[in-house]
Amino acid sequence: MSAKDCGNHGGYWGERKFWRRLCGCILFLIIIVGLAVLLVWLILRPTKPTFSLQSFSVLNLTVSNSDQSYNYTVVTATLQLTLYARNPNSHVGVYYDRLHTFASYSNQQITASTTLPAPYLPSGDSVIWAPYISTPTGGVFLAPSLGNSLAQDQAAGILLLHVEVTGRLRWKVGTWVSGGYHLDVSCPAYLSSDSNGGGFHFREIAGCTVDI
Repeated sequence: MSAKDCGNHGGYWGERKFWRRLCGCILFLIIIVGLAVLLVWLILRPTKPTFSLQSFSVLNLTVSNSDQSYNYTVVTATLQLTLYARNPNSHVGVYYDRLHTFASYSNQQITASTTLPAPYLPSGDSVIWAPYISTPTGGVFLAPSLGNSLAQDQAAGILLLHVEVTGRLRWKVGTWVSGGYHLDVSCPAYLSSDSNGGGFHFREIAGCTVDI
């Protein structure tokens, strides 16, 4: 083997050693950055945002008699509510995405979904929404048993509805923003009517369950 061949052979292994070291350095930096992000995440440990239902008004609620031929009950409703949300974290911001709200009765949606503005909440910040929600044109069709139950509660003057909020959220720590998480919020609305039949009124501020 000539001296020239030996020189080329050494250059090949030297170049290979260089690339191996470069890849090792890049991998080391990726691991360090990942560990730093994980450490910050574990130290800050973001907690769920808090929601509460501040007010709830039943502007209209009509439950028709069951249509025996088609076997359903028609419900029409117009509701107005005030919903409060707060970011309780000290060093973590919250992005909300694609928020919608609607009302349900016995786990059955009874209004159309209404879009809510989706803000960014810095640490400790809060937001208030006050939307109107209503049934689509023509009302909502319920099974007769569920429609009869709703009509009986309405006649008794005691009604339990739920305000639901669905969407997604992302956490923000410094300049880092997490991926999206599904958000489900459920707020009970305890309602009672006046003795003179003057309509349903919200009884108390209700806390909400938040699932992420």
